[in-house]
Amino acid sequence: MDDVFFKKGLTVVIILGLAVLAFLMLRPILLAIIFGILLAFIFTPLHNRILKLLKAPKITAILVCILLIWLVVLPVWFLLPIIINQSVKLYIASQQLDFVTPLRKIFPALFASNDLAAQIGPMIHTFVTNTTNSIMNGFADLLLQFPTIMLQTAVVFFTLFFVLKDRERIINYIQSLLPFTSDVQKRMFKLSKDITSSVLIGQIVLGMMQGAILGAGLFIFKVPNALLLTIFSVIAGVLPIVGPALVWIPTAVFLFAGDNTFAGVGIIIFGLISSFSDSLVRPFFVSRKAELSPAVVLIGMIGGFMMFGVLGFIIGPLILAYLIIILDVYRKKPA
Repeated sequence: MDDVFFKKGLTVVIILGLAVLAFLMLRPILLAIIFGILLAFIFTPLHNRILKLLKAPKITAILVCILLIWLVVLPVWFLLPIIINQSVKLYIASQQLDFVTPLRKIFPALFASNDLAAQIGPMIHTFVTNTTNSIMNGFADLLLQFPTIMLQTAVVFFTLFFVLKDRERIINYIQSLLPFTSDVQKRMFKLSKDITSSVLIGQIVLGMMQGAILGAGLFIFKVPNALLLTIFSVIAGVLPIVGPALVWIPTAVFLFAGDNTFAGVGIIIFGLISSFSDSLVRPFFVSRKAELSPAVVLIGMIGGFMMFGVLGFIIGPLILAYLIIILDVYRKKPA
């Protein structure tokens, strides 16, 4: 009896030790692996359609990876020089702006005092300067970390390839490890699929939609550096609470500062439409499919961002959602 207990305890210790070592080894590329799995989930419908025609899982997975590489490489190849050029122009323009004059026009009573204007003006200028400096430093960091970024990208596509190719085998292996009945496992996987689809589509599609709405206004009113600002709008659309307002409010102030009142008002209108669609549609769209509380989505976004960075806006809600699914299944399982 003692010998059996010792062997079981030793087995648990070995498994835990190897799991800890594996985690420490994979930690630098863990987010890349997770991102590859999420991409596999997104592109599974396309993979299945091609697979019906080719009947070759490996070739189908390779084709999907090649297609995605081209979808990423071509825009980066053509747009990166334009983005860098517009970033430099935006940085130079931000250093020369007068923020007090347009604010006095908008809020004359608030800025009636010259002393108040003299204090607020440098504060706003410092904030904008620090923000644009951070953007330029970000581009510099991207160049310095280019080898690491390429390695992480390779991990993403390797993960995408193997998950697409061996998806059924991976699912079967996970199911064999779960301590639940087959009916419970089916319900868990269905709920997980619904929640994952809801969160990914809700955040990515709605973020792109909001960025596109604001981007249309930027191009219609011929705002300088419209392409760069549209990209920022798409990224900001994923962020909870602030959303595209992170882009259109400073842009409107910039336009008013340059006495371009017509364009400034137009950007405010497009910005309000974009931000309103975000606050109205996002919580409902993300939580509707699997009845996930909007509070859980928002808390997951914030906590995920603090732990994982930008990718945490997707990972955070998923972690909380999967925890709720497991707790719910455990609560309802038969005694």
